[in-house]
Amino acid sequence: MPKTRIAVAGAGYIGLAHMAVAQKSSSCTLSAIVDPAPAAVAVAARAGVPLFGSLGELIAKDRPDGVILATPNPLHVEHALACIEAGLPMLLEKPIAPTVAEGERLVKIAEVAGTTILIGHHRAHSPIMARACEIVARGTLGSLVGVMGSAVFFKPDGYFADGPWRREIGGGPILLNMIHEVHNLRMLCGDIVAVQAFSSHAARHFPVEDTVSINLRFANGALGSFLLSDTAACARSWEQTSQENEAYSTYPDEDCYVVMGTYGSLSIPTMRLKTYDRAEDRSWWKPFHTSVADLVRDDPLVRQLEHFGAVVRGEAQPLVSPRDGLANLRVTEAIAAAAESGLVIEIPTD
Repeated sequence: MPKTRIAVAGAGYIGLAHMAVAQKSSSCTLSAIVDPAPAAVAVAARAGVPLFGSLGELIAKDRPDGVILATPNPLHVEHALACIEAGLPMLLEKPIAPTVAEGERLVKIAEVAGTTILIGHHRAHSPIMARACEIVARGTLGSLVGVMGSAVFFKPDGYFADGPWRREIGGGPILLNMIHEVHNLRMLCGDIVAVQAFSSHAARHFPVEDTVSINLRFANGALGSFLLSDTAACARSWEQTSQENEAYSTYPDEDCYVVMGTYGSLSIPTMRLKTYDRAEDRSWWKPFHTSVADLVRDDPLVRQLEHFGAVVRGEAQPLVSPRDGLANLRVTEAIAAAAESGLVIEIPTD
């Protein structure tokens, strides 16, 4: 059976990661690269595939089976609309759009057209998250009570020197990083229906925030607290605990989430469980039954590409739909609004 031909639009950091995965895939192959930047010429030459300056040129001259849109965030809607018009299945990197209003428009157009779209929240393909969601779903923890989470890490000065826009409003960790956490939290605990937030820029004094404290209310009544910072010298982040990305140092004794229920708690990603076996044994004076849930580790980007290939071939439905991507963006945008206004922001759900 011939491999599914996948083109990658955008030869930046995440685009290069997608290309590397496609070149190693057993079921998909990298068919072309789309990027008008001069630096993309060398990228395409190293990959041994044709380079096109636009999606229109790709579709006209060497139409692939599917395309990965890893272009800059402001171009997501424009490029997704081009693929919709061509009826071309796509993996659209997160966020689905720069704003909720643009995302809502894109979702409506895609649904009318019937175009196949997988949103690139790659952690949804993490076997760690799959195992954690399985434990929560089967009721091991009882009824959900709450979740405590963190994404705290230190971005070096060069990160901001290389991209001065990251110092400005719209470049902080709420919009750049929190959307990943939102999807994980929604997978674990369900829809988020309201948020509160305090933000600070006391460490770097940039116009944009560097630290945010967030309260969450879930549709099932559970509550959550989350600390987000890109100036905290701490390892309690997904990247530094999951061991899924070799670019980061990892600390296997650290967790970034603790999910709690009426019968126990699960720490993620160490997968340490503390549970009570029977109702009559539940007391803070009684010892927990402690264990570590078994799991396998695998690169979620690899799993995401294999899933996208199956979606393109009509063998699977997108694990992360456009409406999932829109829901994540709604929460992220609400957190930014709550931090600015000091108000509780209620979030509509589909």
